[in-house]
Amino acid sequence: MKQFLILFTGLVLSVSVLAQNKVVRGKLTVFKTYPVQHVLVTAKKAKTSVTTDSLGQFSIVCFDNDVIKIKPKTFQPVSKRVGPDTDSLTINLIFIDNPTNRKRAVGYGYINKDNLLYAVDHLDQENNDFCNYTDIFDLIKGRFSGVIVASGKVYIRGSNSFSGQSQAIYIVNGVETQTIDWISPCQIKTIDVLKDSNAAIYGSRGGNGVIIIQTKKR
Repeated sequence: MKQFLILFTGLVLSVSVLAQNKVVRGKLTVFKTYPVQHVLVTAKKAKTSVTTDSLGQFSIVCFDNDVIKIKPKTFQPVSKRVGPDTDSLTINLIFIDNPTNRKRAVGYGYINKDNLLYAVDHLDQENNDFCNYTDIFDLIKGRFSGVIVASGKVYIRGSNSFSGQSQAIYIVNGVETQTIDWISPCQIKTIDVLKDSNAAIYGSRGGNGVIIIQTKKR
């Protein structure tokens, strides 16, 4: 019995060691262009962690069915499951653009200041995850708080629309349109929601809130 227990314990330890002998290599970028350094990458089940180098690259030991988690400040968090055939990962982080985060991203050493300023001015189309959404309304609900979507219509809380049950107006490429259900999330370059004083430029029509969409050029 004692020999059996020793053998069983040895087998369990061997399996555990073998399960951890998977190395996944990866690279983090932002704006699909610049490497992101000094970012902590962790394997949830293996409880290992590494930091990306100056090229945004990392190598981490994990289990076959592990989850790679990345939660840097100033970026949207990312979770990637490691499958049996996963040897490498290329992950483009989505930068949460605001003045505070611009200072933090540079201060933490994630990205060079000049590169960041150029990117936010010229590479905004590379800084979205729109294709991850099933449709335009799913995108709006996922990206903007205080928005209600019902029967293919958008209502913006805090504007006149919610109390009066009048939907927001839609401006697509500078032109007002009655519906937006024909727009694929992957077609969108930028999208924004305006309400109250920010929508005043559209007069009384903007009282219900405004959804502004710019699509990618073909």
